[in-house]
Amino acid sequence: MLSSLKENLTFVLVCILVIVGLFIAAKLFERSFKDSVKKVSISKYAAYIAMFSALSGVLMTIEIPLFFAPSFYKIDLSEIPVLICTFYLGPVAGVASELLKVIIKLMIKGTSTAFVGDFANFCVGCAMVLPASIVYHIRKTKKNAVLGLVAGTLVMTVFGSMLNAVYLLPKFSQLFGMPLDAIVGIGTAVNARITSVSTLVLYAVVPFNLLKGVVASTLTLLLYKRVENIIFKPKGEKRENTGKAGFSQP
Repeated sequence: MLSSLKENLTFVLVCILVIVGLFIAAKLFERSFKDSVKKVSISKYAAYIAMFSALSGVLMTIEIPLFFAPSFYKIDLSEIPVLICTFYLGPVAGVASELLKVIIKLMIKGTSTAFVGDFANFCVGCAMVLPASIVYHIRKTKKNAVLGLVAGTLVMTVFGSMLNAVYLLPKFSQLFGMPLDAIVGIGTAVNARITSVSTLVLYAVVPFNLLKGVVASTLTLLLYKRVENIIFKPKGEKRENTGKAGFSQP
């Protein structure tokens, strides 16, 4: 019992340290391009984050299974509202939205992974949102939006794959009392080339994260400026002609 309590406290402490660290990193990056971040009142800032977080939390509960991955890897569209929020309000808002998204999902659906998967979702989401936001806010153009989303997708894929191999899969094995070979076997049933943890990551986790990043990036590019014109623009302010992609050219 004491051992279990110690593990739980350690996990909580790690979660707190990671969350605080991500907020600090986001704030430091945001200071370097503070003139690029939209200036809104605190009430509007909080309202926008709450609105997009709530939408993301709901979308997170709608999961789509993938034919090439085991059933425990399911894609959702919850990163899209977070990306829109962070593009408009900056990296700190992105991290806050990621955190609130997971909390809202837990309130709606609970956890089936003893919070480990939920914490991982937050970390992996930040791995996409932070690079995308930072690159975009260096110079807010369509080109930088694309570059940021590409960078975010690649960082998320690399980080997510490493996190699965080093921490998540072994942790799930421990939590559910299931040998790693049994987890790999679930992958083998879907794809015969999956025969080990490394091939599970290569043939399931990597394409899963790439697909998630590409889908989220594409829809964000299509929706961002339209959402900005509808939601963010003050009444009476002239709305921009967004064009097909929705971002101004450099």
